[in-house]
Amino acid sequence: MATNMNNHVFKGHRTLLGSKFVTYGEVELPSKYELFQKSNSGFDWGNGGSSSIQLAFSILHQLTNEDLAKDYATEFTQDIIKTLNSRDWMLSATDVLEWIDQNCEQAQAEEEATPKIEKLTPIKTKRSKKNKTNVVKEICKELHITQKNLAEILEVPEGTVSSWAVKNEIPRLGKKAIEFYMQNTRNQKIVDSYRSFMQLLDAS
Repeated sequence: MATNMNNHVFKGHRTLLGSKFVTYGEVELPSKYELFQKSNSGFDWGNGGSSSIQLAFSILHQLTNEDLAKDYATEFTQDIIKTLNSRDWMLSATDVLEWIDQNCEQAQAEEEATPKIEKLTPIKTKRSKKNKTNVVKEICKELHITQKNLAEILEVPEGTVSSWAVKNEIPRLGKKAIEFYMQNTRNQKIVDSYRSFMQLLDAS
């Protein structure tokens, strides 16, 4: 049986503009290209492509070892990673370990007497919507700003942003500018948290 782990979870998030982030225990999951490289474009899910196999390897390696992760990355992709069809998903370490115990010969050899566990169903925090969402409205909602605020941030006329919303399409340079702003916002939150932590230390 695979070594029991804590209650950490793997979380995936795909932004409205297509960028993908995966964390484990709230820390970014390493890609492990130096050990196993199926893709050079990061992680993906909801399909059986090379980036999904890269994610499968990294998840398995996080909880087991290099050999097991290499041997079962493709099978884990077909059973689990392909089923993660939403923008946001969550998969517990316990569920991954149960899959390993049930499907991997190495784990089975260590605990032959363990009863078979029912096929796990990954936990999904959000279901994908059937109706196509408006990318401009969703971005404003995610950033808690108005379309006017977005126009001010990008330094473009408000009518330009309104036109994007009507067409439900953002030009490439606009996407890049929004991604840069979102990344800068995330970085600023990290800096602010660090400053608050240091202030607490100074006050103690």
